[in-house]
Amino acid sequence: MSDNYNDKDTYSSDKGSYQTEYYSDKYNDISRNEDNMGSYTYTSENSSDSRKKKKPHLALKCIAAALALVILGTGIVQVYKFLNNTRDELAEFSGSPSKTVLKQQEEVKEDEPLPSLIELASRTDAKPLPDIVDSIMPSVVGVASTFEFEQQQSFSMWGWNSTPQTQQLRGTGTGFIISDDGYIVTNAHVVYDVDYNAGEAIEVSVLFSDETEHEASIVAYDPDTDIAVLKVDETGLKPAVLGDSDELRVGELVIAVGNPLGFDLFGTVTSGIVSALNRKIDINEKKMNLIQTDAAINSGNSGGPLLNSCGQVIGINSAKMSSSYSSSLASVEGLCFAIPMKEAKVIIDDLINYRYVTGRPQIGINTNDISEAQSRYFDIPVGVLVRTVQAGSAADIAGIEVGDVIIDIEGEPVTTAQELNEIKNQHKAGDTITLTVCRNDKDIKIKVTLQEKKTINGKQAAPFNDDSKISEN
Repeated sequence: MSDNYNDKDTYSSDKGSYQTEYYSDKYNDISRNEDNMGSYTYTSENSSDSRKKKKPHLALKCIAAALALVILGTGIVQVYKFLNNTRDELAEFSGSPSKTVLKQQEEVKEDEPLPSLIELASRTDAKPLPDIVDSIMPSVVGVASTFEFEQQQSFSMWGWNSTPQTQQLRGTGTGFIISDDGYIVTNAHVVYDVDYNAGEAIEVSVLFSDETEHEASIVAYDPDTDIAVLKVDETGLKPAVLGDSDELRVGELVIAVGNPLGFDLFGTVTSGIVSALNRKIDINEKKMNLIQTDAAINSGNSGGPLLNSCGQVIGINSAKMSSSYSSSLASVEGLCFAIPMKEAKVIIDDLINYRYVTGRPQIGINTNDISEAQSRYFDIPVGVLVRTVQAGSAADIAGIEVGDVIIDIEGEPVTTAQELNEIKNQHKAGDTITLTVCRNDKDIKIKVTLQEKKTINGKQAAPFNDDSKISEN
């Protein structure tokens, strides 16, 4: 028992010792109970310390991960910028617009819209079109001409009447004022008719923009250049500003003002561009040097002004191609022509001062063309046959005879009077030219000193009286 008791005491003592040592170890010396329950307490406390030590390591990892993401993102951005810049440089090198360039172009388009066709075709010192119209309109006039001609035959209920009947014809055109004392320019065909052989108008009136009408007299006209000058007894008129047609460029803006189809459409304004310069056009068997434009010019516009974008008159509207063209019979549109003002001004000054165009050369003969068939039939060369020689003319003085056939002028062969005139008109009065004529089957060279041609209102002035339509003039 004692042993047992002792054992129990020992147990108890041990237990108490255990308990005492457990609590004392917990609060005092924990190293002495590494083999008993004190080890639990040790383990428990060491686990808590271990968690406290692991927390700083996790934070460092999070910070490192964040830094890695920042570095990675920065690197990706730099790579993107590098690739984008490289693409722009390659696009610029290859000529293809990049997105940046296209964006810049879009911004430019939004900020600065493209100019219109009128702006592109206008001069740098151009005026607004409404201002040009307001300025020129008081200078534009309508021209009404009355012609008288004889109709050879007419038909009535009694049959054909062979007695000539006098008829009257009224035509209208356009003109513009060139001086404040009443001088007006228009086309010659407005006051001189060739279609009905009516000749010069017997009466001319002028309608101003304020709707007042005045009688006008014909100062002079030149059928070769289709220019005429009229005069009204008025003062204080507003003249148009004349410009220099030599400054025109193909593609430049032009404005036409006139009275198409009569005075009901008085002051109609159309616009276009200069389609071509120095066009050589045959009108009424006369070769003319004209401005071509697509500005609408119709019947009744003849004689009206053609303006540049500064409001200056640089041409006189004269003609329009209106006949059908090609086998399909398609109508011709947009082919209109005007007389250049630089050339017209010289003619206008001569018509006002002398009533004819000075300096034009003349040989003084009437001619007929010899065709191939006539050449074979009469056994004479193809050329220009001299029908008459005007007394006192250059041809008379030089020794040209009726029956001579002109085959050459200044070394150039000719077969028609038109060819002869084209070469002759390259010279001026007073020049000496050489003609080669065939006379009695022999070729003879004759030197001719050209005289001045004085044609007043379509009629040859003294000493010549040449009314022949087949004359060389």
